[in-house]
Amino acid sequence: MLSYTAPRVTMQQLLQQQDGWFSKNAHVAKVLQRIKTCRTAALGYHVYQCTKDDCGHIKYQYHSCRDRHCPNCGAIKKQEWIEARMQELLPVKYYHVVFTIPHELNSLVMGHRKLLYKLLFDASAQTLLAFAKDQKHLGASPGIISVLHTWGQQLSFHPHVHCIVSGGGVTKDNCWKQGKNNDRDFLFPVKAMSIVYRAKFLQTLRQMIATGEVTLSEKQDGKELMNLLYQKQWIVYTKAPFGGPHAVIEYLGRYTHKVAISNHRIQSINDEDDTVTFNYKDYRSIGTGNADAGLQKQMTLTAHEFIRRFEQHILPERFTKIRTYGYLSNRNRHQRINEVLKKMRMPLHKGVVKIPIEVRMLEQFGIDVAECPCCKNKTLHLVKIFYPWKHSDDG
Repeated sequence: MLSYTAPRVTMQQLLQQQDGWFSKNAHVAKVLQRIKTCRTAALGYHVYQCTKDDCGHIKYQYHSCRDRHCPNCGAIKKQEWIEARMQELLPVKYYHVVFTIPHELNSLVMGHRKLLYKLLFDASAQTLLAFAKDQKHLGASPGIISVLHTWGQQLSFHPHVHCIVSGGGVTKDNCWKQGKNNDRDFLFPVKAMSIVYRAKFLQTLRQMIATGEVTLSEKQDGKELMNLLYQKQWIVYTKAPFGGPHAVIEYLGRYTHKVAISNHRIQSINDEDDTVTFNYKDYRSIGTGNADAGLQKQMTLTAHEFIRRFEQHILPERFTKIRTYGYLSNRNRHQRINEVLKKMRMPLHKGVVKIPIEVRMLEQFGIDVAECPCCKNKTLHLVKIFYPWKHSDDG
């Protein structure tokens, strides 16, 4: 069971206080409105009543917004997603590599998020698959889980992709092939990957600019921009390898469904001077000799600037922020993985078991939805569901 400590203040409280805030982007405005009204009567509610004769307590359970950007939502959906991934991981070593883009591209990406986020996914995955296909490095298809993050600790715009890569791959006859450099920090040479990744990204970007899919501002010169980007060193870096599937699951549980800032990082909202103070970790000064490097610090912004920074990280509508490649690509992956396990003489994955929401609430949070908050008996029963957009005669 997970322990839970209520945050001091929340993103929702800030949005409710900043009632005059308006986003020009219709999708972003809808997301902020959903966060603002999450678990309030505006989204409807379930009505429960205690059936014990001497109690009769009535409980209103307000509906959550279920938006993936909401700091209040997503815990159960995240757990279901993780359990599904547990049925796809092989008992092997896994690596963690991060692909970033130069900050000179930030304004271009901001104006073409859907296209260039996808390009970030494609270029990083194609780089990994190209090295894996080479017999010199592996000669097999690895499993890749890619997760898009767009933020830095200070809510700055910093698009990057975290990739979890298996320490080997699957051959054409569905046999497991161990990586050749499993004793190193990563399977493939990172500097060489950086060069290939840059080339793949910029080659496609050049085509997009030529066809008009991506448009430059009047101040930008396409040729100058390309020359600058080719001269830059594109940062690809590895993190400590995972010991096995359980370590991967622990990581996925912490990071895959993260939002730009959690409520627990928001320390205070000052109504008098209209500011927000939040915690962040100072990763930038790591390696500089600064004694405060990596320590938790605080930053104070105006409420409008804080919301503006948060807005930057609202993803385009229906954009997929977690993608899989290699032997984990969607087509026939369960069948493929079980065939590999069979050849490894390991137990097959049994599939995902659907767990009722009542059981999950009890297991994860210790909340018994049938328990009356007044008499403490398990006598609460659902009597009504109300949706504000439905009328009583709608059925």
